This record gives sequence, C-alpha cells and structure tokens, in this order.
Amino acid sequence: MRIDKVYTKGGDRGQTSLIGGDRVSKAAPRIEAYGTVDEINATLGLVRTALETSAAGDHLIPIIHRVQNELFNLGAELATPDPERRAKLPRVEARHVEQLEQDIDALNDALPALKSFVLPGGGAASAAFHLARTVCRRGERLIVALGETEDLGELPVTYLNRLSDALFVFGRWAAMKDGRPEPLWEPATT
Repeated sequence: MRIDKVYTKGGDRGQTSLIGGDRVSKAAPRIEAYGTVDEINATLGLVRTALETSAAGDHLIPIIHRVQNELFNLGAELATPDPERRAKLPRVEARHVEQLEQDIDALNDALPALKSFVLPGGGAASAAFHLARTVCRRGERLIVALGETEDLGELPVTYLNRLSDALFVFGRWAAMKDGRPEPLWEPATT
C-alpha cells in the first residue's frame, strides 16, 4: 500500500469516507468505533516504548506488535459497512481471541492472587498497559453500541473484551518483572 498524499481536504467539512466510498459524518458511531480502535493502537505504541526499558519487554513486545496488526485488521473491518467487501478484508478471527487467551493464561499463572482491585501504576510499562486497557474498554462499549444498529458479528466485541483482559494481565506481569509493587485500592474509610 502506498500513501503519497497525507492531506486530501476531503474531511474539511466534517465528513470522511468509509472503505467502499460512502461518505459519513466524522461523528458517526462507526467512525467513533474504529477511531477508538486506532486510539488503542496508538496507546499500544506508548506501551511498546515503555517496554523497551522493562524487564518484561523481551516477552511482551512481540505480543504487542502482533496485537497492533490485529487492531489494524479490526479497524479496516469496522470501516467497511458492506458485508461482501468486508468478507474480503483481513479481519479478527477466533484464532486471534484464542491466542490472547493463551497469552493471558501463560502469564497469569505466575502472578500472585489479587486481594483488592489494582490501581494503575506499578512502573511505566504497567501504567501504560492500564491506560491501553481503559481505551480498549471504551472501544468495546462503542462497538457494542454500533452492533445494536448494524450487524458486525460477535468477534469484534469478543476480541476487544479479551484484549482488555490481556492488557490487565500484561500490566500486572510487567510490574512484577520490573520489581515494582502494584498499587492496590484502599477503600476510603472517612
């Protein structure tokens, strides 16, 4: 794929093109959904950068790289309203969900049991994972809302649900590998 021109001026009046050529408002639910998937991907770029100096980096950077490519597939899927055209694109598949589950299980077994909710923190990599997790949850909510008016299938929501679980576990594991304590919620007593 070659992109020669960064600006087209086509969105100057608040509209954008979907894959297939349809023009819609930049505030349309579909745009909100795939725009947030793009935001998850950008946040994972911050995660990868934080992992460069983390003891968890060697293990997690390849996983994050894989997930970023899967998120691009999901974004393309969401940007394509026509089911026939969408079926010809790369998309998230059950195998991607299964791989996330394997990643979660492999790392979660090494973690101490939780006795309270985890507060975001635990070092730069862990905190970045928690930020990515919250953006992922927002993306999931937006895709659920879009799916209430359009048929998207089950996998986009399932994939983001599993990804947010994975990001939580990855954040905890990064804190552990970096020797950083996880901040835990202490319910207010006042």
